[in-house]
Amino acid sequence: MIKKPLMALRDVVALPGVTAYIEVAKAETVSAMEAAMENDQMVFTAAKRDAESSDVNMDNLFEVGTIAKVKQIARMPDKYVRVVLEGEKRAHLLSLESTDEGYILANIQESEEEEDVWNNADILSNHGEPTEQLKRVAMIRQLKQLFREYCDRQGKMGQQLQDMVSESIDLDRIIYMITANLPIHYHLKQGIIEPDRIEDRFTELMIVMERELGILRLQGDISEMVKQQVEDNQKEYYLREQIKAIHKELGEDDAESEADKFERKLAKLKATDKVKKKIQEEISRYKRISSNNSESAVIRGYLETLLAMPWKKMSRDNTDVAHAKEILDADHYGLEKVKERILEYLAVKKLNKNGTGTIICLVGPPGTGKTSIAKSVAKALGRKYVRICLGGVRDEAELRGHRRTYVGAMPGRVINAVKNAKVKNPLILFDEIDKMVSDGRGDPAAAMLEILDPEQNKHFSDHYLELSFDLSKAFFICTANGTDTISRPLLDRMEVIELPGYTENEKFHIAKEHLWTKQLAQNGITKQQLTITDKALRTVILRYTREAGVRGLERRIASLCRKAAKVIAQEDTKTKIRISDRNVKEYLGKPVYKPNAANEKPEIGIVRGLAWTSVGGETLEIEVMSLKGSGKLELTGKLGDVMQESAKIALTYVRYLVQDQVSEDYFEKHDIHIHVPEGATPKDGPSAGVTMTTAIYSAVTEKAVRADVAMTGEVTLRGRVLPIGGLKEKLLAAKEAGIREVLIPKENSRDVDEMEAEILDGIVLKYVQKVEDVLREALV
Repeated sequence: MIKKPLMALRDVVALPGVTAYIEVAKAETVSAMEAAMENDQMVFTAAKRDAESSDVNMDNLFEVGTIAKVKQIARMPDKYVRVVLEGEKRAHLLSLESTDEGYILANIQESEEEEDVWNNADILSNHGEPTEQLKRVAMIRQLKQLFREYCDRQGKMGQQLQDMVSESIDLDRIIYMITANLPIHYHLKQGIIEPDRIEDRFTELMIVMERELGILRLQGDISEMVKQQVEDNQKEYYLREQIKAIHKELGEDDAESEADKFERKLAKLKATDKVKKKIQEEISRYKRISSNNSESAVIRGYLETLLAMPWKKMSRDNTDVAHAKEILDADHYGLEKVKERILEYLAVKKLNKNGTGTIICLVGPPGTGKTSIAKSVAKALGRKYVRICLGGVRDEAELRGHRRTYVGAMPGRVINAVKNAKVKNPLILFDEIDKMVSDGRGDPAAAMLEILDPEQNKHFSDHYLELSFDLSKAFFICTANGTDTISRPLLDRMEVIELPGYTENEKFHIAKEHLWTKQLAQNGITKQQLTITDKALRTVILRYTREAGVRGLERRIASLCRKAAKVIAQEDTKTKIRISDRNVKEYLGKPVYKPNAANEKPEIGIVRGLAWTSVGGETLEIEVMSLKGSGKLELTGKLGDVMQESAKIALTYVRYLVQDQVSEDYFEKHDIHIHVPEGATPKDGPSAGVTMTTAIYSAVTEKAVRADVAMTGEVTLRGRVLPIGGLKEKLLAAKEAGIREVLIPKENSRDVDEMEAEILDGIVLKYVQKVEDVLREALV
């Protein structure tokens, strides 16, 4: 055991046989070097385990270090001392001692190094037998070969060092020279000198060298790849410039400028990576094709469509329920159920912004405000409004688009609507959804299933786009006059809201508060120039229109305004015109409709029925006459198949009822003739069953029927009265005709409970379950 001044090194390892240049500032390290210079110049160097720590103790020093000779000390201006050390041999640190001079003495044990120098004669004398020396030769050669490859790849090793390693035959010296010059962490260098056996030190160095070579190989591959990419980009740029020049010479410079324009738009486009990749591919194709090629126009149109689509652009909803209610009430009178459902949708949207709402289908007669209420909803929500009319659509490609392989291909109506709206969440109105037609070219109703199903329209596929588009954020409203022609699967995806016909009072308020003001503005007339009395408005409603909605009423009001405008323009702009019940004929001519009033007195074989039509309710007078004949049943009045069957059922049940009141051969010797007036108008449906039964019974028994009673209901072969539809419209028609009592099926009582008091005012309803109940009430 020997004692040497300790030099604790920070993130540096001194190696045997290697000169190291080190800067130190710590006082005790400087004292140790000065003490060494006064004696044999030898110090013991040991690296710290934690370079950041200032502690010098056994725990923070590596056990193996190097005995080194202090060759030179130079003091620097900034309190640093530069030291030149020359490593001598490895040693093991045993303990530490403090000295009065302020430095630390290290008690060390020198390592016994193996003699590793031999000559070629020693090797050849073994006659090729495996010896320890041959093994060393193999290690030296392998290490030199690996170092040469490292130097070639790294390119920064000096030629002098390479020559020294190449010429040396001392394995330990080669290990230390290579280790000292490797740009690796000092812990790795310490790990190489730690082992006592030279073979272990060789193995540690080989592991580190292989790792460093792997890193260099990877760096080389990366550099080569980057270089190749840069070269490719430069080549592509050069070729593109050449193409530009060629296009310019050919007068086709627009093609390249358009491609550049598309790329600029793509850079600003907010879309998914999949969409952007597809657009970039199409732009590349567009660049390669001549502008004179027909394919160029196809790709250009496709790119314009893709770049115009709002892939991620959305408008912000106004979910203020009170604000929406104000707009709906201001734009529409009545329609309480529809308004309530829209407000419910807004309330849910406010509480759950990511929820998908149901598809609303507004069903009702023409002119009841289905289309206009969709506009009001869009206005209340603050959404873009687009309308798609489906009337007469027979090709599913109209909705899904045409594939680009076809000449003149284009996107479907849905994608076009979204593109025109410029947001992915517009309010889309599918108008007249019940008027779609299916034929050999496809079923558009089947295509509508994916569009309207919230579970499927997240990935709606348009044939033209070739990319899925998210329609789940759009708000769909459909309109129809009836649900009979809508396919069941499609109807199942929609929430049907009925819009029944307007009452006379509702029409009056709509005309006064909305239609009159609107038509005055459209015809350039002020409220001071033209006025109309309430009674005149009611006359227009009752005598000049007959409809469930108000479209015909608006046309009549427009006619009034036009005729007034003509007078004002011819005479004087200060002229004031007042339309009253007395002079309305001067503007609209004679009344078109007369009230279909009830009969004045009870009659035999004449019964007032109630019917539903697409434009509202209607009273239907059924006449029956029994004449001597051969037992035939005559049906006139252009009756449909269902109505003819109802007549046969009615006759059969009457024969059952009167078998004790007439002779047995009565029906064999009498013909029964049933006629429904207005013979040119087609009529069908089962709801005239009780009316026919009562009329036949009256004609056969010669008992008169009350003139102030109307009835409706389907009758069975056993005389039961079944419920019917369109009750509200039928009751309005009965009121207009002056009927005081209406007989309706008992099962329709639930419909009556939901009706406004205005409809039921002035009418007595009687519920019936059997034909006998009808006869008891209707016959005098």
